[in-house]
Amino acid sequence: MAYWLMKSEPDVFSIDDLAARPKQTEPWNGVRNYQVRNMFRDQFEIGDEAFFYHSNAKVPGIYGVMKVVSRAYPDPTQFDPKSEYYDPKATPEAPRWLLVDVKFVRKLAAPVTLATLRAHEPKLKGLALLAPGTRLSVVPVRPEHWRYILSLEDR
Repeated sequence: MAYWLMKSEPDVFSIDDLAARPKQTEPWNGVRNYQVRNMFRDQFEIGDEAFFYHSNAKVPGIYGVMKVVSRAYPDPTQFDPKSEYYDPKATPEAPRWLLVDVKFVRKLAAPVTLATLRAHEPKLKGLALLAPGTRLSVVPVRPEHWRYILSLEDR
């Protein structure tokens, strides 16, 4: 099993939105980055866990945990001209963008904010989220970082 951190702007889609979905499951659509697409395709497995990170928020941070419940498959929004994620170069025969389905596991007892993560940076050395210039919406999380971050929710 692998661990991930997946970012979403809470005014677009939040941990509460995921919890409110039927079966608490949602396709993680709209990703338009080849590196992330390749991670979905080549590295994501059913059963992987991910932190739900609220980005561009008043208080950015990790707000919950979710589980990957599907293999990667073509993101249907790429084919819809009415979608903000439409890609005119994508076709059903040659899709460019993939997604995975995620399922709500739980909200954290208290969010682990970006400020808290930065305060614990020595223990989180190598966490991609804290690396300068990291702009990816999905990043891997090492198992030791996963455990340490979960320990911070109770502080």
